[in-house]
Amino acid sequence: MVPVSSFEWSHNDFYHRLLLGHLPRGCARVLDVGCGAGKFAAALAGRVGRVDAIDRSAVMIEAAEAATPDNVTCVLGDFLQHEFPERSYDAIFSVTAIHHMPLEDVLSRMAALLRPGGVLAAIALPKSDLPRELPVELVAAAGQRVFGLGFAAARALGRGGWYVRDPEHETMPVVLDPPLTTRAVKTTAAGVLPGVRVRRLVFWRYLLTWRKPEV
Repeated sequence: MVPVSSFEWSHNDFYHRLLLGHLPRGCARVLDVGCGAGKFAAALAGRVGRVDAIDRSAVMIEAAEAATPDNVTCVLGDFLQHEFPERSYDAIFSVTAIHHMPLEDVLSRMAALLRPGGVLAAIALPKSDLPRELPVELVAAAGQRVFGLGFAAARALGRGGWYVRDPEHETMPVVLDPPLTTRAVKTTAAGVLPGVRVRRLVFWRYLLTWRKPEV
């Protein structure tokens, strides 16, 4: 019998490609907020000239420094407190980190750091919103098992990592009960970033995207 853990996989890694699709053309410098073990920062580094990656966990930063190339600068610190030059980034990304911070504060800070025309794209965890989101929750529960079986089979055949969880997963800080539902995120974000888009994703995440006005 195959253990249940064999079907577990990284939902964060699954959505990396979605985030990379929002990388603007001609992007020279980007910021990864809450970089964790550095896997997404490493993916960014292959597409842009310079990546700054920040996380407040010393364990995560140590792992990120070992996993990223020379054009990634890993910073140990609190994003809301660390001094970054304003209007210096072509894009800012975040993978399951912004729900750890007050949403209005983190979005205002990100907006200030973006250059005009710059792009913000973040994946984060929403608070459960039942019964409104019951259909997507049912799809996620079923898909989790089906996808897990497929990914486990591909790994067993030696066809790549297929979203296997990193060893650092167990030490990564996690908020078990995010404070805002997807609906609440939409309302709060719209008050800070006019024109922002927020949509619920299947596997217990939402996607927030925004482009800073040119003027």
